[in-house]
Amino acid sequence: MLKAVFLQIGATILVALAAGLISGTRGALSAALGGAACVLPNLLFALRLSLVSKRPAASYPLEFFVGEFFKIASTVGLLATVRLVYPDVHWLALFIGLVVALKANLFAFLVKT
Repeated sequence: MLKAVFLQIGATILVALAAGLISGTRGALSAALGGAACVLPNLLFALRLSLVSKRPAASYPLEFFVGEFFKIASTVGLLATVRLVYPDVHWLALFIGLVVALKANLFAFLVKT
């Protein structure tokens, strides 16, 4: 899972750089914040699952579903926080940063470990 998180971080950086070239600092920061709203909860979720994997198998499904719920709630909360803290957000860049970070893990199987 950490491989997917690192791919998300790389994709977020690339999108932020591209948004910076197109929209300036405002676009770069918005794209980075959109990607971070996805990456941070996924990183915490991956770390939590790696700790839980050492427990008995019976508790693992519950931990997974509870963790997934908190991951989604955290992403929504971080996006709401971005809106409150950074009112000059560039919405298209934020949305593209979020979507690219969400879809970056589809390419995790292509990366050799």
